[in-house]
Amino acid sequence: MIDEQTAVGSRFRLSERSQTIVLLGGVLALDGADKSAVGAIARPLKDALDIGNFQIGLLVAASTAIGAITTLPIGALVDRVHRVRLLVAMITVWSLAMIVSGFTNSFVWLLISRLALGGVAAVAAPAVASLTGDFFASVERGRIWSYLLGGELLGSAVGLALCGTIAGIASWRAAFWLLGAIGLGFAVLIAWGLREPARGGAARLTQADTQAVQNDENEVPSVAEQAEAREDVTASHTAPRRVDPGRMAFIDVLRYILSIRTNVILIVASALGYFYFTGLRSFGVTLIAERFGLSQSVASLTTVALGTGSIIGVLIAGRVTDRLIAGGWLNARILVPAAALFGCGVLMAPGVLATTLWITGPLLFLSAACFGASNPPLDAARLDVMHSHVWGRAEGVRTVIRNAFEAVAPLAFGGLAALLGGGGGVFAARGQASSDGVALAWTFLAMGITLVAGGLILLLARHSYARDVADAAASERATGP
Repeated sequence: MIDEQTAVGSRFRLSERSQTIVLLGGVLALDGADKSAVGAIARPLKDALDIGNFQIGLLVAASTAIGAITTLPIGALVDRVHRVRLLVAMITVWSLAMIVSGFTNSFVWLLISRLALGGVAAVAAPAVASLTGDFFASVERGRIWSYLLGGELLGSAVGLALCGTIAGIASWRAAFWLLGAIGLGFAVLIAWGLREPARGGAARLTQADTQAVQNDENEVPSVAEQAEAREDVTASHTAPRRVDPGRMAFIDVLRYILSIRTNVILIVASALGYFYFTGLRSFGVTLIAERFGLSQSVASLTTVALGTGSIIGVLIAGRVTDRLIAGGWLNARILVPAAALFGCGVLMAPGVLATTLWITGPLLFLSAACFGASNPPLDAARLDVMHSHVWGRAEGVRTVIRNAFEAVAPLAFGGLAALLGGGGGVFAARGQASSDGVALAWTFLAMGITLVAGGLILLLARHSYARDVADAAASERATGP
């Protein structure tokens, strides 16, 4: 006979679990749509406000830069307050700011509204990371992050396609207004459907890590248990660092977060990948439109294929890495994303070299899939090596560095494209490519070095990952829940 607690737990996993994944993924989807909006309507904005690629890059960089500045204090807030209420407030303010953006009449006022958007959107990453750690067990977080990042990438793709199409049919203002209305509706859904879990994983939507997630009917040890069982860890592991967030000063927590070698490596590698993705998100529509002589609306729709590729890569990588870890390959969360970043860079080069859309399209699709595949293992690994009571602040640190790279990316891509503009060269597509399209093609080719660098940097974490996982687990036991 199944007792009442088991029955409740079964219903909890079948209903609230799926609902939680959808809502957390929706938060990241809104953030992705916001960051894609300006790139999707770049051409109408250029015509309406009489601006160029550099000003478009500045609009994207402005909100990202403000997000980088505000994320650290917000991460500290996430570790101390009711996270669901914080998310509802953030989404509401974000939606209102998006609506106001649609009423601006000058570049300066649009830039100011984008600055406001950056501040409130900074809540998303720390809050979602902290909630994910508390809701889901370590051995399945790769798969869970694949669903959540699938939401972010879906939001980016929909933001590009929807905003670009609306801008082509109606106006760029209507695109902002539509996103704002969608955001207000989603804030209501979050308030109604997402509960606040207990800290430290006490309210997980699955069994505890020590009982773990089933794979082929066998029990799978947690990531921490696998790390602590390794000979190289037991031979070198010393006393754990004790982390008591309630008594540590903010600067001490930052030192702790940045003292973890694996965490720093994961952050830098991820930031390099997002640097390139931000450039693609900001100028991808313009590249395709001007390179192959397509209209704004048609070029926006072609980006759906790139978003689909990213989502497929995300979903596959999360499951593959979790299965590899279940089979004893603990470093899967390091090696899989390293290989994915390499693959992304290798495929991107011939994609921008090709002179026909029928060749460029499939190659960029595969490259996007590789980029998507790099992210779920990295996000899961960062939770693995960190004490649960500092998940919000740790994600805040990561988001600051990621946002700094993202803030620089549009300016770097736009500035380099401006310097390279005016030539046809080998990239001219049968006379159809404009000088802007050719310059952007050269820019994407040159910037591909960041993807290769990210893969190389990740390989440095092969030996430190297991030790840092064991250290985090020992520290958690020493300080208590």
